Amino acid sequence: MLEPFLEMLAVERGASRHTLTAYRRDLDDAAAFLRRRGIVLEQATAEDLRAFLARLDGQGLKSSTIARKLSALRQYFRFLYLERARPDEPTQHLDRPKLARSLPRYLSIAEVTALLDTAAKRPGDEGVRLTALLELLYATGLRVSELVGLPLAALAHDRQSLRVRGKGDKERMVPIGGAARRALERWLALRRGQDLAASQRQWLFPSRSRQGHMTRQRLAQLLAEVAVEAGIDPGRLSPHVLRHAFASHLLAGGADLRTVQAMLGHADIATTEIYTHLQPERLQQVVATHHPLAVSGRNVQTGALQGSGGAAAAPSKRRRGGPP
Repeated sequence: MLEPFLEMLAVERGASRHTLTAYRRDLDDAAAFLRRRGIVLEQATAEDLRAFLARLDGQGLKSSTIARKLSALRQYFRFLYLERARPDEPTQHLDRPKLARSLPRYLSIAEVTALLDTAAKRPGDEGVRLTALLELLYATGLRVSELVGLPLAALAHDRQSLRVRGKGDKERMVPIGGAARRALERWLALRRGQDLAASQRQWLFPSRSRQGHMTRQRLAQLLAEVAVEAGIDPGRLSPHVLRHAFASHLLAGGADLRTVQAMLGHADIATTEIYTHLQPERLQQVVATHHPLAVSGRNVQTGALQGSGGAAAAPSKRRRGGPP
């Protein structure tokens, strides 16, 4: 039943190729473990699956990895139950491992500026393309897979926004800030002069890869190279870290949580809320400005932040325009 399950994920939920590969790998791992015990995965009991999870824990795997594999099992056995391939859902009796919720890594505005300035100094076509990629990444908060897989048609005629197809095949409109728009115009002018193969023409960032567009791995590699040149530890940096920087700097500048949620494409606002923990100064300033007791002068703890031009004021000073 694995192939029908994966087909359901692709057709009904719009799961990406990367997601389908991960599900297949996790379910194959469970099936291989049970096969050594003479058990077929589709006939496994809760005790069988608990033994598999215990084996994973004994191997020292992270709780997040075990939770991901359990999620794959839950969805698979739910599918089997709904398809009447078995009479019960054994994963209902399995406890999810406790996850430590770590704060996402992100860069300061000064570090982002240094990164973008360094990319802009790269010579030739690569420098123009890389600058457009990084400016867009910071200005829109796109997931790296969304960015490299942007079709040329995703760009609005006025160059003011992008139509992005994200997780679950959901579409959203994302505005483009001034600096990113200018970098994109330079790249588009260069791209028009390139001799592209038929498989590359539909993509905003074409390449000679099998997909016809730049890969996530290649962008991560280029980003690490630029980080070293900019004096930033490449271990602190990934394309996803720039997505974190986008969200964190927007909230620090006064953007409301719902707006940031919409631009990031988060289905649940709880996912977006984690960025508020990165901005204690901003939260203190909100209290100092809007709470009735603070406004009346009785809250002395946050008074020093009023008018101080702290983190909340920083994004507006970025000469490039910062995230929209």
